[in-house]
Amino acid sequence: MNNIGRNSAPILLVDDEIQTLISYSVILKSAGIKEIVTIDDSRQVMPFLSEHKVSIIVLDLSMPFISGEELLAEINRDFPEIPVIIVTATNDIEMAIECMKKGAKDYLVKPIEKNRFISSVERVLEIRDLQKEVSMLKHYLLTDDLKDPSVFSHIVTVSKKMQTIFKYIEAVADSPFPVMITGETGVGKELIAKSIHLSDSDSKTFIAVNVAGLDDTMFSDTLFGHKKGAFTGADSHREGLILQAEVGTLFLDEIGDLSIQSQVKLLRLIQEKEYYQLGSDLPKKTNTRVVVTTNKDLKSIVSVGKFRKDLYYRLSAHQINIPPLRERKEDIPFLLHHFLEEAAESMNKQKPFPTPELITLLSTYDFPGNVRELQAFVYDAVARHKSGILSMESFKNAIGGERESLDQDSSANIEMEASVDQFLNNFPTLKKAEEYLIKRALDQAKGNQGIAASILGITRQALNKRLIRSKEKNKA
Repeated sequence: MNNIGRNSAPILLVDDEIQTLISYSVILKSAGIKEIVTIDDSRQVMPFLSEHKVSIIVLDLSMPFISGEELLAEINRDFPEIPVIIVTATNDIEMAIECMKKGAKDYLVKPIEKNRFISSVERVLEIRDLQKEVSMLKHYLLTDDLKDPSVFSHIVTVSKKMQTIFKYIEAVADSPFPVMITGETGVGKELIAKSIHLSDSDSKTFIAVNVAGLDDTMFSDTLFGHKKGAFTGADSHREGLILQAEVGTLFLDEIGDLSIQSQVKLLRLIQEKEYYQLGSDLPKKTNTRVVVTTNKDLKSIVSVGKFRKDLYYRLSAHQINIPPLRERKEDIPFLLHHFLEEAAESMNKQKPFPTPELITLLSTYDFPGNVRELQAFVYDAVARHKSGILSMESFKNAIGGERESLDQDSSANIEMEASVDQFLNNFPTLKKAEEYLIKRALDQAKGNQGIAASILGITRQALNKRLIRSKEKNKA
């Protein structure tokens, strides 16, 4: 697996034999590793490292002037963060142990088999990347500051949970591994994907593809393109979208709906950093960053054999779960004002002013459709709005309709019954149940009788009568 990021420092190859350096360079480039520097004089290594960054050093042990063993000790002393792979013609176990003690990450014996060489380099780089990410995570999670808040300016939130997600995104921004974003429909997964893209300073383009409903041929043609004559109707050559995302982010939405055949191709793309155009036998290389989203439980899909386990683990190298709006209700007032301004501008109207009661009403609702549902409520209300204070009527009607729909769900009814039973510790009478529900509704509505009545599905007058009757009963 080629895990070298687009913005990684080059690999440094050190050997006194120029032909060997050429051979190593060709092997690495064939694996898609393009950033390579070679040095054939060991005396130049330490001065070079003082002025340049490198991701890894492949170091020959037997060289004139300064031996590889001496260099290894110096590198480990002055640049301990740079991993070193030792290469030698001598198969000496004691020497190998000694080199590992001095900080070498691997020990290869000449002549080196191509796949062994590539896998060693990639494994060492993978460990280096993971160590770097752990270090970055510690830094970001232990501080309150974001490195670049502008990257997240398109996301309206004051939630601490979301701030933690932002810190995590900055910590893994330079990682070459895929990112999986999970969360309910409407929570803003694509917005998070764009923030990941913007956090990566080397990522130039953002290509989004919704894979739901794409069969294998459409998926391959859309992403990888085709050669002329690859299938009926392929009258000309077509480059796929992945070419546009070469130095950027490939965002795959609804990844849980991807067919098994397409999953195999995506796995190859992530694992080998290569793909095949339809009608071609020659693989193409790519360095695109893959970000995927799903609102499904992929683990359960894996367990029934509809999603490949190996692909799941590749995709979830970094995983971000976005909390639903009901778990960050502190965002509701800010989202409300944002959508009011956005809707008013799109409809060429003055931004209406919401009442405090409206925010209270919205805070009593669980928003099964999340941020997208709130946006729809606001746009509908602004479309109906004439002037002055924003009416709560359209919000009450929308929320009331959704609550009636949810009440028809048997599981919701069972949950409510269990909650009442637990609260009263036995099966309640109708009067006790009514008192309990009215109290709960008023608590949620922060004492606002109009909102409490809409929660209960009755008129304000009907609620007022019940409250008066309850007060009279208590006085008696």
